[in-house]
Amino acid sequence: MTSDWILNLLLILVSSSFLLGELLEWLNLRHMRTELPEEVAGFYDAEKYRKSQEYHRELNRFGLLQSLFSFIVLLIMLLTGGFGWLDNVLRQYTTHPVLLPLVFFAVLGLASELLSLPFQWYGTFVIEEKYGFNRTTVKTFITDKLKGYVLGALIGGGLLTVLLYLINRLGPDFWIWFLLVAAAFMLMMNIFYTSWILPLFNRLTPLPDGELKTKIENLAQKVGFPVKNILVMDGSKRSSKANAFFSGLGKKKKIVLFDTLIDKHTVDELVAVLAHEIGHYKKRHIVLGYAVSVLQMAFVLFVLSRMVFSEELSYALGGSTYAVHLNLIAFVILFSPISALTGVALNALSRKHEYEADAFAAQTADAQALATALKKLSVDNLSNLYPHPLYVWAHYSHPPLLNRLQRLK
Repeated sequence: MTSDWILNLLLILVSSSFLLGELLEWLNLRHMRTELPEEVAGFYDAEKYRKSQEYHRELNRFGLLQSLFSFIVLLIMLLTGGFGWLDNVLRQYTTHPVLLPLVFFAVLGLASELLSLPFQWYGTFVIEEKYGFNRTTVKTFITDKLKGYVLGALIGGGLLTVLLYLINRLGPDFWIWFLLVAAAFMLMMNIFYTSWILPLFNRLTPLPDGELKTKIENLAQKVGFPVKNILVMDGSKRSSKANAFFSGLGKKKKIVLFDTLIDKHTVDELVAVLAHEIGHYKKRHIVLGYAVSVLQMAFVLFVLSRMVFSEELSYALGGSTYAVHLNLIAFVILFSPISALTGVALNALSRKHEYEADAFAAQTADAQALATALKKLSVDNLSNLYPHPLYVWAHYSHPPLLNRLQRLK
């Protein structure tokens, strides 16, 4: 394939992705209904239901503006050879095979962050604030950003350095060794995320002794779930939205409850939610998810190893010579159709796992309490009760509320 042919293909893929994404958003918005479902009639009043629909309309309009802006910027960079221009500018300062790509992606990342920062600010302090979700202060917003930059540089930069080193040292066989590195990293994050990363952003405190802790421990013992700690996270410092999860492997498992979840639900509802999370462990969804992620990573890296050394890819992005960093950008775009299809398949698997975890919670805790908790979570988060089936198919990792309630019956 010539560089011109590749460039045209890149432009087609970028444009098609944008148009298809907006079509799905439009279908999803049009699919909303004014009538309130009987299943949640006792939790929604007419005003709050109207508010939830307006929330999604505003998110859709804002998302369209944000997507359009990103699409135009990427289109300009491709049409003008902007990526190649940046490569040529940086080559005046260094041609080191590892340092040059690191600086290249650092500059791109900084530019991308500066362009997206106004959108992030507006989404947090205008839209989320308007609908009563935002509790993030300006100080928290800024410190979160600074911490994120440092972590991104350390973790993302570290992994990228290893990848570049292996590409330059081993040639096409790099993918095997980097797969081992990536698999080990994902495993470590699963084990140590709650201990190492989460405390940098949130305060975790042990759940106080009482009825809730006793019932959670009794449930864990009943179903054979080894739990080391039950922790409460101060999620309320950023949002009123609630969640719960567990992390770790073996005997290092930790249950984490958002304080907003505890504030809004009864003990039986919280136990049912935790039973759902434990269901993922008992049904081996965590292990299966990890294995699928490693297989997916292996496939991506193998395809990358067959493309990353192509000079034509670099020329297509406006480069004057072969550049591994230009090829990585081209690869991400060229691989996007396959990535979208695998994403759809993984979402389908995830929805199946959610149904199985719901069934486990219904059997080991209280089906009615879980249903009530799901309704409260949906109402509190102003969830879309009538998402379009195609939108669910493409984007939802969890089944829509009404589908889950029907299964629980």
